Amino acid sequence: MGEGFFEAIEELERMAREPSDVLEEMNDKLSARELQLVLVYFAQEGRDSWCALEVFEWLKKENRVDKETMELMVSIMCTWVKKLIEGKNEVEDVVDLLVDMDCVGLKTSFSMVEKVISLYWEAGERDGTVLFVKEVLRRGISMRLDGDEGKKGGPAGYLAWKMMEEGKYRDAAKLVIHLKECGLKPDVYSYLIAMTAVVKELNEFAKSLRKLKSFTKANLVAHLDPESLHLVQDYQNDLLSDGLHLSNCILQEWGPQFHGMVHERLLAMYICAGRGSEAERQLWEMKLVGKEADADLYDIVLAICASQGETGSIGRLMARVDCVGALRRKKTLSWLLRGYVKGGHFKKAAETLVKMLDLGFFPELLDRVAVMQGLSRRIQLQGNVDTYLTLCKRLSDAGLIGPALVYVHMRKHKLWVIKML
Repeated sequence: MGEGFFEAIEELERMAREPSDVLEEMNDKLSARELQLVLVYFAQEGRDSWCALEVFEWLKKENRVDKETMELMVSIMCTWVKKLIEGKNEVEDVVDLLVDMDCVGLKTSFSMVEKVISLYWEAGERDGTVLFVKEVLRRGISMRLDGDEGKKGGPAGYLAWKMMEEGKYRDAAKLVIHLKECGLKPDVYSYLIAMTAVVKELNEFAKSLRKLKSFTKANLVAHLDPESLHLVQDYQNDLLSDGLHLSNCILQEWGPQFHGMVHERLLAMYICAGRGSEAERQLWEMKLVGKEADADLYDIVLAICASQGETGSIGRLMARVDCVGALRRKKTLSWLLRGYVKGGHFKKAAETLVKMLDLGFFPELLDRVAVMQGLSRRIQLQGNVDTYLTLCKRLSDAGLIGPALVYVHMRKHKLWVIKML
């Protein structure tokens, strides 16, 4: 360091003149490294930190900010923000610092708002994080600071993602709804992220219910009482209500370019919740706005509708099967068959199985066994053997089963009726 460095520090600390005037006068005496050291000097605790900002602003105007100097100033800013957060300073102070950073021309290669949210989150300041996001939205500075990076979801969307990473899906959705109710304006991507959180929560909830049913079936836990079943239904309905509220906000406030993404998420919500007719409606809504759903999604919705006996929906969804190839048709009929089996509609399942044989398709072994076992149980309960016998004959003709022995025991007469198929 030369004499010019110490002279510059002394002049700047005296504060008799504007920092820009001092630096302009000593421009030729200071190297790039010495100018960086001036920044570091005033960035130290106990020094005039704002002088560092003024020095950087002058460097920016003089086009003397290279990549290394920019990284140095960003590091200094992040340290200041972290100290404010750790010192429990007001959220307004943190936002003011970001505004000052923007004013002096400090443009980072990342979103500084996201960085601050991460710092709050890592410090365990959950309430502070929400307050920071509210203040940023209230001032309307997030897009100005971050430019095109707002497409990531803005501050609200980024915080929602942080919550989702910890599995707090319901909290993520509620956050965006709460911000909206406070009169703030999260961007459209924040709403879409919140809808994704609803889908994930519904999916996790469905997994838990399936696990509970398996425990109940194995007699490891007792069956849910009516009150508990009512609570389960209410929770699912509340989640769907949140998703619908978020979707309505997007459909009402933003253009049609986002409608396909909205219906896509609504479709996922209804699939996770097992709502067949509502899911079918979203398939057609997606088609109307020019966003065609994957064929597998049609099959999944078809299976749900089949399990619930939604005849109208099944007919509409099956109408498209005539226009697809043989492999796709077999796959769709298999999903239909499994849907009927899951819903206990074994007569319909048997009819579907026969239809597959008529078309030259060989159903999977597990599918055939599931239908036969289901029909067998129905015989024991209802005594109707016609569907069972018809299916046995068709499977035998197709070479899919060997000879079948069918018997009926008439207890009253102590009589066994046995027939070989």
